[in-house]
Amino acid sequence: MKVVLATKNKGKLKEFLFLTKNCDIELTSQPQGSISPEESGISFYENALIKAESALLETGITALADDSGLEVDFLNGQPGIYSSRFSSEATDEANNQKLLDLMEGVKEEDRTARFKCCLVLLEKNKKPVVSEGSLEGRISIKRSGENGFGYDPIFFIPEIGLHLAEMNKKEKSAISHRSNAWKELIKKLGQSFEH
Repeated sequence: MKVVLATKNKGKLKEFLFLTKNCDIELTSQPQGSISPEESGISFYENALIKAESALLETGITALADDSGLEVDFLNGQPGIYSSRFSSEATDEANNQKLLDLMEGVKEEDRTARFKCCLVLLEKNKKPVVSEGSLEGRISIKRSGENGFGYDPIFFIPEIGLHLAEMNKKEKSAISHRSNAWKELIKKLGQSFEH
């Protein structure tokens, strides 16, 4: 199955290429110069659907869209759907710094958070196939690790004792919110998920 990934985020593309390498899916990225649709939804699902519809319309190929983000309990679920544009600069560095500043002085037990992901696979003239995944953890007090992207350097997983950015691709793909959503999607499509 040929599928276009509805994103310009290189980090997401890398993760999906890794996740799909043993599946019967040929993943391609959106063409250069694609216009990103306005993410005007009020949920991860709505934004993923907007992106999938746009990519399908543009390419005519079955589209896979991901909308994901970080929900911090102390901040009542923020940054949520605004995770990638949380700071005015909307860069990973600035987003991380803003979150660390907002969480300054907050006790460790109150720093609980989760990554959430919603995937939408959209084929022409078919209902969307939707799946969700999450990963529980805590916001650390400082950055650690060189891998991953987004909030990975400040997302700590107590059970493993590592920041997400300290894990390699294989380790991350075994537990990540995106991987969990992908496994669920593959189940719905009737394909096996292997690594």
